[in-house]
Amino acid sequence: MAVSAPDRSSSSTELKRVIGPKLLLLFVIGDILGAGIYALTGQVAAEVGGAAWVPFIIAFAVALLTACSYLELVTKFPQAAGAALYAHKAFGIHFVTFLVAFTVMCSGITSASAASGAFASNLSLGFDLGDGAALKLGIALGFILLIAAVNMRGVTESVGLNVVLTLIELSGLLLVIFIGLFGIFGGLADFSRVIVFESPEDKGVLLAISTATSLAFFAMVGFEDSVNMAEETKDPSRIFPKVMLTGLGITAVIYVLVSIIAVALVPVGELAGNDTPLVTVVETAAPGFPISALLPFISLFAVANTALINMMMASRLLYGMSKQGVLPPFLSRVLPGRRTPWAAIVFTTVIALGLISYISIDPQGPIALLLGGTTSLLLLAVFAVVNVSVLVLRKTPVDHKHFRTPRALPVIGAIACLYLVLPWTSGRPASQYGIAMILLVIGLVLWLVTYLHRRSRGYGQAVLDTRAIQQIT
Repeated sequence: MAVSAPDRSSSSTELKRVIGPKLLLLFVIGDILGAGIYALTGQVAAEVGGAAWVPFIIAFAVALLTACSYLELVTKFPQAAGAALYAHKAFGIHFVTFLVAFTVMCSGITSASAASGAFASNLSLGFDLGDGAALKLGIALGFILLIAAVNMRGVTESVGLNVVLTLIELSGLLLVIFIGLFGIFGGLADFSRVIVFESPEDKGVLLAISTATSLAFFAMVGFEDSVNMAEETKDPSRIFPKVMLTGLGITAVIYVLVSIIAVALVPVGELAGNDTPLVTVVETAAPGFPISALLPFISLFAVANTALINMMMASRLLYGMSKQGVLPPFLSRVLPGRRTPWAAIVFTTVIALGLISYISIDPQGPIALLLGGTTSLLLLAVFAVVNVSVLVLRKTPVDHKHFRTPRALPVIGAIACLYLVLPWTSGRPASQYGIAMILLVIGLVLWLVTYLHRRSRGYGQAVLDTRAIQQIT
C-alpha cells in the first residue's frame, strides 16, 4: 500500500500533475505484483488441487467489482486519499472513519509481516542457508528491523523507483512463464492435473474454493493504492478507468498463467506447503539451468518492495491519526533532524515483530500463509465499506464528468467481499480472525485512551473534517 504525498502547508497548494497513463499503469501493476504470488501459489494449490487457477480468476472478479467502485469514487472525488475519505463522505461518523483508517493501517502491517516470511524463505534458498525454522525466524525479524531502519531514515516513495522495482518484479514472473513454457514444450507437463479438483479434510467444493480465493485475493490487492496518486495524475477522470482496469487485467493474466504452469509441471503434493513454489517450478522445467538460481533474488525485490511500502504507509497512517487527535499524541513524535515519525515507526515495527514471532510458534501454518490471509481479510472488510459508500454517495452531485459503475456491481461487490470475510462461508482458519481482532482491539484501546484523555482535559472528541482525512491517508 502506497504512501501518499506529503502534507500540504496550505489548502491552496496543489500537487503537480506529472503522471501520465504509462507511468500510472506501471504503478498499478507494480503495486499489485508482490509477495502474494511468490509465496502463496502452493497454498492455493493445496486447497483446490490442480484447479489452482480458478481461485485467482474469482479473486480477480471480486477485485474488478471493487475496482469499479474505486473508479467512480476517485474520478468523482479526485483527491489524494482513499477508503477512509470515502467512508467519511458517505457516513460522516468519525468512529467509522477511524475504524476504516486503522484497519487499512493494520493490513499494511500484516502484509509487510507476510512479506518477511517470503523474504526469509527466498534468502535461505538463494544463499543455501538451510531450511531451519529458527534461521527463517531470525531472518524475518532482522528483515523487519532493516525495513524500520530504512523507514527511519526517511525514504520517500517515487514513481521512478516504483518503475524500476515493477520491472524487476515483472521479470521474475515472466521468467517463470517462459521457462515453464520451455518445460511444457519439452514434454515435462501433465495438463491432466490442471482440471483435477482436490480438497483437504473432505471440504466441499464451494468451501474449498472460497478458502483458496481468500488466499489468492492477497495477490490481487494493491490496485486500491493508486487512488492516492489522483492529485498527481493528468486528467484522472479520463485516465484512471482505462489504466486501472488494464492493470488488473494484465496481472490477472500473469497470475493465471503462472498457476496453470505451476500445476502442470509440479505435482500438487510438492507445491503444497512449499515456501518457494515458483523456484520449484523453474527447477522442474529446466533442471540445472543457471538462470533459475536468480529467481529467489528477483523475488527478494518483490517482497522487499511490498514490505517497505506497507510499513511506510502504516507508520504514516498512525502518525496522521495521532496528529489529528484520534490516537495518543506520543505517536506523532518525529526525529528532530530527519523529521520521520519515529514513534509510529517503532510502534508498528513492534507489532510486526510480535506477529512474526507468534506465527512462528503457531503450528497452523507459515508466516506468509496466515498473515497473507489476515491481510486479505482486513482489506475485504474495507472493500465492502467502499462498495456501500458508492451507493450512498450517488446522492452527492459533482460539477464534472466521472466514471459511473452500474448500480448492480457495487451491490454484488459488497456481497462478494462479505462472503469472503464471514467465517462460515470463507473457510478461513480461526487464527486469522484472532489476529485481526487483536490488532483492532489495540486500535480501540488507543482510541478510548485518547478519547478519555481529551475529555478529562475538556477538549471533547476529535473532529475529522475532509482535509484532516486527506492528511491522514
